[in-house]
Amino acid sequence: MARSTSGESVLERAVRILEVFDSDNVAVSVSEIAARARLPLSTTSRLIDELVEHRLLRRDEQRRIRVGMRLWELASRASPMRSLRDAAMPFLEDLHAVVGHHVQVGVLDGDDVLFIERLSAPKAVINLTRIAGRQPIHASSSGLVLLAHAPAAMQERIAVGPLQRLTDQTIRDGKQLRSVLAEIRRVGYALCAGHIHADATGVAVPIRDPSDKVVGALSAIVPRGERALTHIPALLATARGIHRALGTPVIPPVTPP
Repeated sequence: MARSTSGESVLERAVRILEVFDSDNVAVSVSEIAARARLPLSTTSRLIDELVEHRLLRRDEQRRIRVGMRLWELASRASPMRSLRDAAMPFLEDLHAVVGHHVQVGVLDGDDVLFIERLSAPKAVINLTRIAGRQPIHASSSGLVLLAHAPAAMQERIAVGPLQRLTDQTIRDGKQLRSVLAEIRRVGYALCAGHIHADATGVAVPIRDPSDKVVGALSAIVPRGERALTHIPALLATARGIHRALGTPVIPPVTPP
């Protein structure tokens, strides 16, 4: 693969361009993309032309660059989270009717929790997470559930920090984090009042696959001060439903002696 004088391949540079786009940057000028991707303007313009040609990016009426439909199509078709999302959606809708605020599904991706689905309501409490959005794993209820069931080496690496503080309630040191993770494993849920936003409480439970491995976290975001613990039975019942929908292990027949 062709490489620039800096040693980067074309693919590496194209990825840097695609990484500019997120929920806060859906339409970006070529010059802004070049600055954010730390690429020469001429290189950025040429690569964008090629990505537009392949419909991975597109130009809007103001000549700003947006993600193309083909990129969304390919990502949706091949998403490794598709089976989890498909299994969760019918149950998520029922849970949302009960909770009345936000309900969402998150998965572990690197050192973050990545949210693959969310249902909300017009007058629901503030929620800073979005579909395809991320939060630090130590700061959210979903992230803490996932971290509590992650390998011990990862837990320790996160615990030694640094731990980003989003509010005065966010977990601030390794000792506190280790204690919280142990408590989550003991009680089966995470409760985070004001960890992401001062006005909101997150409560989350694990989602397990047929082999009983934790593959996601199911959470509800409700107003701080509301009795969030009352939603735990519904969250647990929903997680069990998703677990069943993901399938059950095939047990081979026993051959009589």
